[in-house]
Amino acid sequence: MQKDTSTSAPSSTGAKIRHRKRSTEAVPEVTKANGGQLLVDDKSKYKSMLIRAYSSIWMIGGFALIIYMGHLYITAMVVVIQIFMAKELFNLLRRAHEDRQLPGFRLLNWHFFFTAMLFVYGRILSPRLVNTVTSDMVLYRLVSSLIKYHMVICYALYISGFMWFILTLKKKMYKYQFGQYAWTHMILIVVFGQSSFTVASIFEGIFWFLLPATLIVINDIAAYIFGFFFGRTPLIKLSPKKTWEGFIGASISTIISAFLLANVMGRSKWLTCPRKDLTTGWLDCDPGPLFKPEPYSLSGWIPHWFPWQEITILPVQGHALCLGLFASIIAPFGGFFASGFKRAFKIKDFGDSIPGHGGITDRMDCQMVMAVFAYIYHQSFVVPQNLSVEMILDQIFMNLSFDEQQALYRRLGEILQQGFQSHS
Repeated sequence: MQKDTSTSAPSSTGAKIRHRKRSTEAVPEVTKANGGQLLVDDKSKYKSMLIRAYSSIWMIGGFALIIYMGHLYITAMVVVIQIFMAKELFNLLRRAHEDRQLPGFRLLNWHFFFTAMLFVYGRILSPRLVNTVTSDMVLYRLVSSLIKYHMVICYALYISGFMWFILTLKKKMYKYQFGQYAWTHMILIVVFGQSSFTVASIFEGIFWFLLPATLIVINDIAAYIFGFFFGRTPLIKLSPKKTWEGFIGASISTIISAFLLANVMGRSKWLTCPRKDLTTGWLDCDPGPLFKPEPYSLSGWIPHWFPWQEITILPVQGHALCLGLFASIIAPFGGFFASGFKRAFKIKDFGDSIPGHGGITDRMDCQMVMAVFAYIYHQSFVVPQNLSVEMILDQIFMNLSFDEQQALYRRLGEILQQGFQSHS
C-alpha cells in the first residue's frame, strides 16, 4: 500500500501543477452580457487588428507564391500544415510526467500519422506517379510493384504500430495510454482525413483548391471587419465575439466574391487544367465548357444608354455561387466546433505560431470542412459520371503489371481486328 501511495503522489501533484498552468490560459466563462466581449467594445482592438493584419499579409503573400510555383509545392504546403496541426493536437493532451515514464511513446503517435499519410497520399498520387515514370522501364516496374502492394505495406506498418502499442502498455498507465491511442486516431480521422481531400482537389485543377480556400479567407476577414465596426448582436455563445452583423456581412461578401473570383481564376489554364503527373511544367489543355465564356445580353434589364449591354459569364460561376454559399453559411460551423473544443479544454488557442491568429489549427478549422465539401461537390456535380478513356487508362496503369498491359494491348488488337473484318 505504501508503494502504491508513493508512486501515485507525483502524478496527483503533477495534475495540480498542470491545472494551475492551464488555468492561466483558460477562456473566462461569460458571466455577464456578451456585449462586453464584442470586438466593437474592445479597447485594445486596434492593436490586435494591426498584429492580425500584418500576419495576414505575409501569409497571403507566401500562399500566392506557392500557388504560382504549382501543384507539387501546394501539396508540400498542405503536408507541412498537417504536420504542424498534428503537433499542436498531440501536445494538447500531453502530460510531461506520464511521458517521462513512457520513453518512445510520442514516436508511436507519429508512426501512425505517417502511416496514414502514406496510405492516403499513395491512393491519391499513385496514378500521377505512374504517368511520371512511364518512359523509364526500370522505374516504371518498381513503381508498379510498390503500387500493387501499397495496401499491404500500409497495413503492415499499421499492425506493427498496433503491436508496438500493446507491447509498451505499462501498469498504472493504461488509462493514459489508451486515451492517447484514441486521441491519435481521432486526429487522423477528423483532421488528417478531412484535410487530405485538399490534395485530391489540387490535382483536379488548382482552381478547385484555390477558390474554396480563398472564400474561407475572405469570409473570415469580412466577418472580422464587419464585427469590428458594426457588431452588436451576439451570434453564438461558443464564440462570444461573433456577431450577426459580422456573419451576414461576411456571407454577402463571400457570395459576391465567389462569383467574381471564379470569372478571374477560370480564365487561367494554369489554374483550371488538371495535373496528370508529378512534373512541374506548364499546363496546356482544353479547359472544357465550364471555363469557356458565354455572352449574356442585358438589354432587357438596363437602360439603352448604359455602356455595357452584354456581359460574358463562365458557366463555372454558377458552381462558384454554391461554393460561396457553403463557405459563408456552413463552413463557419467548423470554427464554432473548434471554439467549443477549446472551451472544453480551457485553452485560448491551439498554438501561438501565427501572431494574432493563434496556431495553425486555429486557421484551418473552417478550411477542413470546406475542403471536404469542395471535393465532394466537384466529383458529384462537375466531373462527368460516365467512363472516359483517361479514367480507364488510369485504372490500367495503376492496377496492371507491364506484362498484363502488353497482354491487354494484344487482346484489344485482336478484338478490333475481328470487328473490322466483320464490318467489312
